[in-house]
Amino acid sequence: MAETDNPTPLNGAGDTPTLYILVGRGWEVEEGTPDDAVPFNILVTAADDDGAVRRGLEALGAQGFIEAELDQIGIVTERPEEETFQAAYDDALAGNVAVIAFKD
Repeated sequence: MAETDNPTPLNGAGDTPTLYILVGRGWEVEEGTPDDAVPFNILVTAADDDGAVRRGLEALGAQGFIEAELDQIGIVTERPEEETFQAAYDDALAGNVAVIAFKD
C-alpha cells in the first residue's frame, strides 16, 4: 500500500508536512481501454504539487501501473473520517506514498 523513498518534505512553515491528495485512474495493461482503468486516490507529502505528482506517479509505477491520468490534485487539511483513508493519511504523514486503488 505504501512506498517509502524520501523523508517527509516540509512546507514553507518548516514544521508541518503539506499533504496532497491525487485523484485519477491508471492502467496495468498497455493500450488499455477506459473499461480497464483502475480508479485511485494517492495521499502523499511533498514540498509542492509537482513533487506530489512525481512521487505519486513513481509509487504507481512501483505497483505495476503502466499509465495514469490525474483528474484532481488538492491539499488535505484535516484527518479523514473514513477508516480506509485514515490509515492512508497516517501512512502519508509518516513519509510514505499511500496508494488506494479501487479494483473490482
